[in-house]
Amino acid sequence: MVKIVIGVLVALTAFFGFFFIKDYFQAAKEGKLEKDTNFLVSGIIGMVINFFDTLGIGSFAPLTASLRGFKQTRDGVLPGTLNVSCTIPVVVEAIIFIKVIEVDPVTLVSLLAAATVGAVIGAGIVSKLDEKKVQLGMAIALLIVAATMLAGQLKLMPSGGDAIGLTGVKLIIAVVVNFFLGALMTLGIGLYAPCMALIYSLGMSPKIAFPIMMGSCAFLMPAASVKFVKEGAYNRKASMAVTIFGCIGVFIAAYLVKSLPINILTWLVIVVIIYTSFTMFRAYSKAKTA
Repeated sequence: MVKIVIGVLVALTAFFGFFFIKDYFQAAKEGKLEKDTNFLVSGIIGMVINFFDTLGIGSFAPLTASLRGFKQTRDGVLPGTLNVSCTIPVVVEAIIFIKVIEVDPVTLVSLLAAATVGAVIGAGIVSKLDEKKVQLGMAIALLIVAATMLAGQLKLMPSGGDAIGLTGVKLIIAVVVNFFLGALMTLGIGLYAPCMALIYSLGMSPKIAFPIMMGSCAFLMPAASVKFVKEGAYNRKASMAVTIFGCIGVFIAAYLVKSLPINILTWLVIVVIIYTSFTMFRAYSKAKTA
């Protein structure tokens, strides 16, 4: 079953890659590549950002700040640039972690499918929700989970489990929650930290979150990115640079995460969850005072 998952990911990525590469070289031939974009600068940004993305930090927010800060692209094509440039690195992340971290196949496929269906179908449900209330609720929930994990690490209460799969009610809960996490991505709310919190809360090993959360995103991105490519609504040079150098960053970080002791990995997860909770509180606060 895992081989089928990887096979589908490769096929989706090849589909996207065909349009991306064709569009890039056509633009280069016609002299339409962005002259204000520095390939090396964008590439270094991509390598650093995707290194930390592989550790679970997420890429869209820091990549947005970096590309804007170094004046590598105009704001109008940022959404397309983010999606196109991160598609292949995220797929590489997913394939590496699915192969090197053992996850129960039924659990893996169920959660990946739930997130994908959530992003496609659940978007209509989520779009009717109050985005700011969702941000506040998730910020509080993540903080509670982080506090619980911290208490476990400090031996103040039992810590999370080491299961590699779910069954029964826990599996149903995970599928439902991941469905909504996939849908919430349409509001710009990242899936990584909430997925980490979900995995931990259900008694699974923290490392199991990596193939699940990255696989969830990897299934969503190729189709969405093809649309941006076809419409030309992205920065071609920055996207290609981030893609190439970003994959290098992914390989470096992926094998670092693979070799990290579970204790250190748990601390890393706690930091990511607290950071994400803080950013959601900040976004809610700014919207409330605006």
